[in-house]
Amino acid sequence: MRGVSETMIGVAWDIWRAERGGPEGIARRQQARLAELVEFARSASPYYRRLYRDVPDDITDPRQLPRVGKRELMENFDDWVTDPHITLAKLESELLSDLSQLGRSYRGKYLVVTTSGTTGEPAILVHDRFSWVVVNLVVRVRERRTLVRAAEVREFLRHGLRAAALVAGGGHFAGVVLTESVRRRAPIVARRVRVFSVLRPLAELVQELNGFQPTALYGYPSAMLQLAAEQQAGRLRIRPVLAISSGENLSAAGRATIEAQLGCRVTERYPSSEVPALTSQCRNGSFHVNTDWYILEPVDADYQPVPAGVTSHTVLVTNLANRVQPIIRYDLGDRVTPATAPCRCGSPFPAVKIEGRSGDVLVFGASGGGTVTVLPLALGTVIEETAGVRRFQAIRTGPAALRLRLEVAPGADIAHVRNAVEERLGSFFAAQGTGAVAIEPADEPPRTDRSGKFRQVWSA
Repeated sequence: MRGVSETMIGVAWDIWRAERGGPEGIARRQQARLAELVEFARSASPYYRRLYRDVPDDITDPRQLPRVGKRELMENFDDWVTDPHITLAKLESELLSDLSQLGRSYRGKYLVVTTSGTTGEPAILVHDRFSWVVVNLVVRVRERRTLVRAAEVREFLRHGLRAAALVAGGGHFAGVVLTESVRRRAPIVARRVRVFSVLRPLAELVQELNGFQPTALYGYPSAMLQLAAEQQAGRLRIRPVLAISSGENLSAAGRATIEAQLGCRVTERYPSSEVPALTSQCRNGSFHVNTDWYILEPVDADYQPVPAGVTSHTVLVTNLANRVQPIIRYDLGDRVTPATAPCRCGSPFPAVKIEGRSGDVLVFGASGGGTVTVLPLALGTVIEETAGVRRFQAIRTGPAALRLRLEVAPGADIAHVRNAVEERLGSFFAAQGTGAVAIEPADEPPRTDRSGKFRQVWSA
């Protein structure tokens, strides 16, 4: 049961106190919340009730619990969620099939997003109100000195806040849903916060941004790198105060390029639809795991813990705040490296280096000569949103060729799905201004690379 302390004020106070309680106090919070979550999941989720049939009554360590994956959870979606009024069929018919519902609370109390993640498995994530209270307060309290600096606040006050979300549009993806949710809740700022879909042709995106004149950018670093090149060429003319990179890895060279061409500081966030406030970045640039509300387990290929300084094969995550759709020891698919020493910032929360999700920016020949760059997440979105696609890999094999590995959902006809993907890709490439791109169907299914990581989009 949730007590009085778990109100907004109580949670904010607890988050602030946890920073000062040291590792022991944080561990006590984590252990108590894990035990409470497991007990609730056993009682309210038929899926977890079956899964935990042989699990001890008293849980003191997440390793006492079996791990779960995206595929099996989605196959048991109706038994996974704890609100019996939520079913996969209802979500798809009442919300996800209607883009006019973007950002709207489902049944007046749930936020729903779709995602594929680094494992290439599509998923539908449902968060209750308390989960988002924790997310918002963790970000505000833990990143109060690092996300936006005092000088940047003054610039926002001087020039106004106009935020552009550079994310994939056309679906209930996290970046779009969160942006539209803010617009719905605060109509007074709706004109100052907008989604600029990276699926749009670059020339149209540049024109729209020139008209909007954003002072803040949020989204994929690959999109920001495209915009930096457009700014250098003189086609883009914006003066942002701050750029927040998210969704892909940002290299040091990429950061330097964006900062030099756009003339603003670039900072990073590492969110995930399953665990939205998993980490917070400190003033030294380290990512600290918010272990009072989230559990991160870096593991090797055999799902054994990796020591400090060793890059994991994947990570298992637990969201201690969400009750409507319990995420407990969930294979996220990302790779991290635990820090070998405490961070110089003095934070009691463990630091990790993030490898996360990555993909290559693809270059194709343009229809009128020259080249066109295509963002990996934009291309991936077109493929993964095709009905029947379960997993995919897209490999650029030449300036006019793309090799496609597909795994389809049970019962789907692979020839039909492949044709649908090729048709959607043809429309996408035409809109981007490329010449004809040959789609080469692969006989082999999607697979991990030599390092054991699953990549969705890259250039061979």
